[in-house]
Amino acid sequence: MDKVTKKDSFGKVGVLYGGKSAEREVSLISGRAVCDALKNRGVDAHLFDTGMNDPACLQGENFDRVFIALHGRYGEDGCMQGMLEEMRIPYTGSGVLASAMAMDKIMTKRLWQAEGLPTPRYVELKADSDFSEVIDRLGLPLIVKPAHEGSTLGLTKVKQIEQMADAYALASKYDRSVLAEEFIDGMELTCAILEQDGKPQALPLIRIVAPDSNYDYHNKYFSDKTQYLCPCGLDEAMETRIQRYALQGYEALGCRGWGRIDVILRTSDNEPFLLELNSSPGMTGHSLVPLAARQAGLGYEDLCLTLLRSATLDHIKHKES
Repeated sequence: MDKVTKKDSFGKVGVLYGGKSAEREVSLISGRAVCDALKNRGVDAHLFDTGMNDPACLQGENFDRVFIALHGRYGEDGCMQGMLEEMRIPYTGSGVLASAMAMDKIMTKRLWQAEGLPTPRYVELKADSDFSEVIDRLGLPLIVKPAHEGSTLGLTKVKQIEQMADAYALASKYDRSVLAEEFIDGMELTCAILEQDGKPQALPLIRIVAPDSNYDYHNKYFSDKTQYLCPCGLDEAMETRIQRYALQGYEALGCRGWGRIDVILRTSDNEPFLLELNSSPGMTGHSLVPLAARQAGLGYEDLCLTLLRSATLDHIKHKES
């Protein structure tokens, strides 16, 4: 995979980045890094900022395929995927329905629960919710967060009932749909999934050790104090078990190409819980999929090429007669 061969000639490639979500800043970094990596490997790659340019202009760029380096709304939630389907431009990552489902934490939990997969209990919050009843069901502390945002944006760890109103108000600034989630005290892990030759494979787990156990937006993307341990230090049987759950969660949502599932391993009994799935993970210097891929023997540029090769559509193009 040192060079792009004729077999892998990708044509003109667009790297979609930026966008209009609350995660725009991270997407800008991801997109530039991906584009540079592809260019270094001989790909005719071009940046396209969907936040600064009308996405409808994509068709005029004559891209043969695109690499989606967008995070959050309008890039990771099925909207962009639907537009690319209409334009018949193959793209990396999950399709329309899987992207929309994965972006919705409540729908993800409903599906995982239906499949018998372990995930923390939750309650969907409304403006008139009885917070006392919610606490009775989930206990304290608990987590309040928007249902359609990533990167811990709008998230609050609630330790007493007096915090609930402010936590709901903060989350509702990001999203009309808000959930309260049971807090699981334990080890933070993440499992990257990468499809090679059409088969999803779980990469080595990463253990996340954040300052003061606070893996917030700053510590996730910009702090050098957060530690990412890969190998994660778990015994082989436990790592395999968590990887199996992650693959089941990925496949239950109908994802493809790649993804990353966040997991908590409960301290009290070593039981794992799936938190959420990211269908368009970060590709920055602090990002976790590149770290897991490197541990598995796949460098950053090779990872980008592998993802680009997987670009496709929900519906295969019909050959014109």
